[in-house]
Amino acid sequence: MSQTQLILNRVSKIEEEDFAIKDAPTAISLFSGAGGMDVGFSRGGFKVLWANDIDKDSCETYALNHGEVIKCGDLRSYFDELESFKGVDLVFGGPPCQGFSVAGKMDPNDERSKLVFSFMDVVEKIKPRAFVMENVKALGALEKWSEVRSELLRKAHKLGYSFAQIIILNATEFGVPQKRERMFFIGIRDIDTSKFNLSSLLEKYKRSAPKVGEIIKELGIAGNPRNKRICRAKITLASNPILRQSPYAGMMFNGAGRPIDPDGYSNTLPASMGGNRTPIVDEAQIFNDKASWIESYHSHLMTNGTAKYKEAPSFLRRITVDEALRIQTFPKNYKFSGKQNSIYKQIGNAVPCEMAHAVALVVREMLS
Repeated sequence: MSQTQLILNRVSKIEEEDFAIKDAPTAISLFSGAGGMDVGFSRGGFKVLWANDIDKDSCETYALNHGEVIKCGDLRSYFDELESFKGVDLVFGGPPCQGFSVAGKMDPNDERSKLVFSFMDVVEKIKPRAFVMENVKALGALEKWSEVRSELLRKAHKLGYSFAQIIILNATEFGVPQKRERMFFIGIRDIDTSKFNLSSLLEKYKRSAPKVGEIIKELGIAGNPRNKRICRAKITLASNPILRQSPYAGMMFNGAGRPIDPDGYSNTLPASMGGNRTPIVDEAQIFNDKASWIESYHSHLMTNGTAKYKEAPSFLRRITVDEALRIQTFPKNYKFSGKQNSIYKQIGNAVPCEMAHAVALVVREMLS
């Protein structure tokens, strides 16, 4: 059995597992989305008692896979209800990141930028033993957001979280075939901080990820019964391409969908997938061992070749819903609610399940 098949079998095994583990530490899930982070934390041994998101399709997706613990609506309207969960073991979630993301306007006054503090308000209200907040790398790394980081850390220490640390992780190091860097803010109450080194603990759970081409081969050609949810957005070559040294960077095609190197990892899957922002792959290269047309065309342009404004060859196509699911390491039969564009959005907004799983295992180890 190939390494890829072993990895895919491990990811899909969740479908056969009972999430309700006896004596499992309990958790509250905030900004839950479609439940990608919840897959990881459930696999890590946590039992989610209550979850929340504001998006209707995401809530329905969550309920299909995790049960009716999800409450749909503005988190702040449920603050009184959350009183009953005081002393839960963990609060986790990924507040919307558009206000902090380099792909957005990076506006500190964006309402979504304030939701990290709504997360901390819940932590203050129910005082869990630990919390895990996920967000974009920019929030954890850029000087522009240093005051926000400082305020989050001050808040955590004030609430009694003797361990409070922000760390940047790359999903490819945890079995995810995607170059998705994310910030994790982890806080734990009443522990001897000298006993724990977060980076060292995470090292134990690092493992290689399958290449994107291997995942697509496992699923088969787009349109077959195992890979049937295709994106029909047309691909045309840009008349004024923006070139980079790598053929998998820059903008050689109209729209923001960039090509993926099948022998490597995808860039971060965006929530805007479903149309011309959906990433592109070369089926002839993957299934017929042809030379990469994308690399050849890039070489042509880099040597002052003329840009060809026309429809791209038919063997270039957008990634499917099923391929996006595997790139985010969702279980293969994970159920989704909503139209296809909404499903792409839910997948792009999710925390990669295997990345969340590694963080969950470390937090559980620290708690025990």
